[in-house]
Amino acid sequence: MSKPGGSKPGKGRPKPVGAPTDGRELRARGKRTMQLLLDAGVQVFEKRGFHAARVDDIVKVAKTSHGTFYLYFSNKEDLFRALAEDVAAQTRLLADELPAIEPDGDGYDALRAWLGRFAEVYAHYGPVIRAWTEAETGSSDFGRMGTDVLGDLTRAFVVKLRKTCPDDVDPTIAGIALVAMIERCNYYVVADQVRVDREAMLDTLASVMHAGLFGSTDTRRKTA
Repeated sequence: MSKPGGSKPGKGRPKPVGAPTDGRELRARGKRTMQLLLDAGVQVFEKRGFHAARVDDIVKVAKTSHGTFYLYFSNKEDLFRALAEDVAAQTRLLADELPAIEPDGDGYDALRAWLGRFAEVYAHYGPVIRAWTEAETGSSDFGRMGTDVLGDLTRAFVVKLRKTCPDDVDPTIAGIALVAMIERCNYYVVADQVRVDREAMLDTLASVMHAGLFGSTDTRRKTA
């Protein structure tokens, strides 16, 4: 999540994204208000899309004033950028937490649990991720951020796969294929383009990935 606050920007330096417009450090109440605005932004972007969303919509959902909004964000683009940076930070944390991809039952269970955490992050930030994917913001900066995040995740998979995947599987190609499958599957579900049970989706994803890498799934055990 965002870590608002910090030292006051120096002269000529831009204000940190999602930080108070006057550069002051946030106290507990200010952090709660800022998070309220961020959560309201997610709801509004989901309902109206990026272009149609207005600051007026966000403050209504947050049940606060325009004046309060502008204490924390310069405009809706500033709020969206703060959300995008949240997604990037959460996804990079997931990359760091990616377990060893082992061929046994414990390896399957660890992979299935990690996919569950990925799906939770993706579902929460679905409107932001859709804007990245569909280039709704019209800003190449957001597109580059999304590409960089998926690149980090792919590299994490490649590192793990180099240690455990069979000799006849190229870890780089496998990493690209697996990340593409994980991201697109979650995207279609979050975007409501397909309707499937979440747990069934995760079971199937884990099974396809594990069997695709290691062949037989006889050693795989079901996660409760």
